[in-house]
Amino acid sequence: MAKTRSELRLKCMTILYQYDLFRKNHVDIDELIKDNLEIDNDFVRDIVYGVVTHQDTIDEIANKYIVDWTIERLEKTGASILRMAIFEIKYTDTPPIVVINEALELAKVYCDDNVKKIINAVLDKVIKE
Repeated sequence: MAKTRSELRLKCMTILYQYDLFRKNHVDIDELIKDNLEIDNDFVRDIVYGVVTHQDTIDEIANKYIVDWTIERLEKTGASILRMAIFEIKYTDTPPIVVINEALELAKVYCDDNVKKIINAVLDKVIKE
């Protein structure tokens, strides 16, 4: 059965979380994707590879707008959500309002209120730049 974009974003968040957790062990991104998906999906692959490829730039953007904090200090789930959203805003045609809504829906479930507020504030500033 086909998954919705919201469900696929949850998969992306999970894969990016795992990548962040295990990357010092030189984890294979393709293996993480395969372990988390029943069938291959271009959307997931594009988001995951895009975030990993552009992570330094994405982190610079996030850190520019996080007050007295850095993305590296956020818990890994919140950092994954924020990176994924910044990537979608900067490198895809997805409408920013959709990206922000999807990111906040994930943050409501998987992050505490402070991290959710940081995600919302950063993404608001990113779309205004």
